[in-house]
Amino acid sequence: MILLSNRFIAGLMVLVLSACASPDGGSQRMNDAASKDKAQTNNVLLAPWKGPYGGLPPFDQVKVGDFKPALEFAMAEKRSELQAIAANAEAPTFENTVARLEDSGRTLKQVMTVYQIWAGTMSNPEFQAIEKELSSPLAAFEDEIIQNEKLFKRLEAVYLSPSLKSLTPEQQRLTWKYYTDWVRAGAKLDAKNKERLSAINQKLADAFTAFRQNLLADESTFILLESDKDLAGLPEALIKSAAADAESHSAKGKWAITNTRSSVDPFLTYSSRADLREKVWRAFVNRGDNGGAHDNNRLITEILQLRAERAKLLGYQTHAHWRLENAMAKTPEAAMALMLEVWKPAVARVREEVQDMLPLARREEGKKAIEPWDYRYYAEKFRKQKYDLSENEVKPYLQLDSLREGMFWVAGELLGFAFAPVEGLPIAHPDVRVWEVKDKASGRSIGLWYFDPFARPGKRSGAWMNAYRTQEKFRGDVTTIVSNNSNFIKGAPGEPVLISLSDARTLFHEFGHALHGLSSEVNYPLLAGTAVPRDYVEFPSQILEEWFLTPEVLSRFALHYQTKQPMPEALVAKIKKAARFNQGYETVSYLSSALVDMKFHLKGAQTIDPDAFEKQTLTELGMPKELVMRHRSPQFAHVFASDGYSAGYYSYLWADTLSASAFEAFTEAKGPYDKAVAERLKKHVLAVGNSVDPGEAFRAFRGKAPTSDALMRKRGFPVSKK
Repeated sequence: MILLSNRFIAGLMVLVLSACASPDGGSQRMNDAASKDKAQTNNVLLAPWKGPYGGLPPFDQVKVGDFKPALEFAMAEKRSELQAIAANAEAPTFENTVARLEDSGRTLKQVMTVYQIWAGTMSNPEFQAIEKELSSPLAAFEDEIIQNEKLFKRLEAVYLSPSLKSLTPEQQRLTWKYYTDWVRAGAKLDAKNKERLSAINQKLADAFTAFRQNLLADESTFILLESDKDLAGLPEALIKSAAADAESHSAKGKWAITNTRSSVDPFLTYSSRADLREKVWRAFVNRGDNGGAHDNNRLITEILQLRAERAKLLGYQTHAHWRLENAMAKTPEAAMALMLEVWKPAVARVREEVQDMLPLARREEGKKAIEPWDYRYYAEKFRKQKYDLSENEVKPYLQLDSLREGMFWVAGELLGFAFAPVEGLPIAHPDVRVWEVKDKASGRSIGLWYFDPFARPGKRSGAWMNAYRTQEKFRGDVTTIVSNNSNFIKGAPGEPVLISLSDARTLFHEFGHALHGLSSEVNYPLLAGTAVPRDYVEFPSQILEEWFLTPEVLSRFALHYQTKQPMPEALVAKIKKAARFNQGYETVSYLSSALVDMKFHLKGAQTIDPDAFEKQTLTELGMPKELVMRHRSPQFAHVFASDGYSAGYYSYLWADTLSASAFEAFTEAKGPYDKAVAERLKKHVLAVGNSVDPGEAFRAFRGKAPTSDALMRKRGFPVSKK
């Protein structure tokens, strides 16, 4: 996942939009203190980043109280920069308009980088108060930029000029990106509709912030296990981590199951206490849906209505049609067609899985049906019965630190990267570590990789990649800085962190995003690295998952945490044999979320009760009662904490059609480490970012357009006859 905290942050961090401003825009109401001389502010967030590697974020000096004045100053500075572009008396050209837009707002990008990190990983009550206060003004400032008519006319003149064809292909692509993004964001609306659009965007920004903070509050809760009886079935490593978590909550001598996926999923897999499985499951699936101050249903209704109104203002049938116009899928209909093609065989596979588990459930607990809180528990037992394989047998070989080194090794084999730890650099939290990335052949420094692996209060759940500084050559080579963020449960002091097979794949997935950012070799930051359509950005991350289970990685890095011996070949063979196990569950839980997301955003301006709509939609789809959506609506941060993945959660499936086909390119050659195929992947996919149309980039790598065939083969579903 690429983190998008809100519309404004999305524009800065993934460079979806660069900015320009009008001297008479709505953001003039920001604090007059923003006009102070920059050198007199003594605000560390405004100072140029100092230190090695072209300067580093001053994480160790950040004060939450600095964010508001820093953002106010940085917006005022950017406004001044853009006034100069708009007022230029010379005829618009690429250099005096587009290039200067691309170079504008560097202080603001710098401040927003740190602000976004605090929003995702260091969110305390003091920061949340500032976040609430600033969400609407930040959205207003972005609209001020897009709605600057004089500046847009200059941009439009460059885009429509016959001289556009004389520019380099990347300059043409950059100009197209600016122009189409601004038009899609309302640059051509009349004054009345621009005013209404800005009001909508400000309301959405406030709603996104409230949704995110409500979810964080519910994820900060935990269920306390009081006695040894409550630990029945749990492996020792989970017991120790739960004890450490309880101690952190001032409950020493007890055990805490935090209300996040990284804590809940292992408990549901191993606990032999059906009553506690149900209790933990209900708390988890009802995050944001408990009534009271942290309930998200009202916000979802509001967000959907505002998005529908915005889409109409912008000339689109629905929010989904607006979002997908420049995606690979192009239309909601195309995305729906792929999802429904996979849905039917996936549901059929769930029926088979349930029938496999029922005899075990009857024998152990006298159950006549598999309840949603039972699925992981009995799936694990059936895997042991069918494949003689269990997570407890595998986990001792999946030590977080060792797998991290395995990812580095894969990056070296495929991309020629070398990772070396760096000490003494500023970090936001003591858990964070930093590595320098170099080209193995030349020794050239490429970038820095920050790793923030553990859950903690104030950190959002899940796993994601961030870009702290995006690659560019526009103003000289810069040191790219990226991060990966996870929520593993930290073990007791001195204890290794052992993770599941699923978590190991996620680790590789997110590292794939980081490698995408580090591999970028473009001139302009707006087009760099992961700044590609949502249904393409998951392609480089999903394909990297495939290297986790290669024999080369397992033999070198899947080492027993006590004996240091590699995973036995017999165990590797069992993992391979069970590779498609539980694929029905995994696919349906994901796809149900993606389908509900899309259907939400195809309903237009209807007033929607989220819980009722979710239930009705799942019934119409034929959702198996034995499981639930991976992300129920009130906790669906991908979709309702920003616009980022809204009407876009299908992207993981769409991108998997690309990654499945791309990995077959390796297997059709000399295998996963084929140098020629890896070089093509780097050259045509990872290095070009959005400087080339993604469809063209994929065809240049693969030699053909993707179909769903490789995807169906990968998941063990029947390939449809065409």
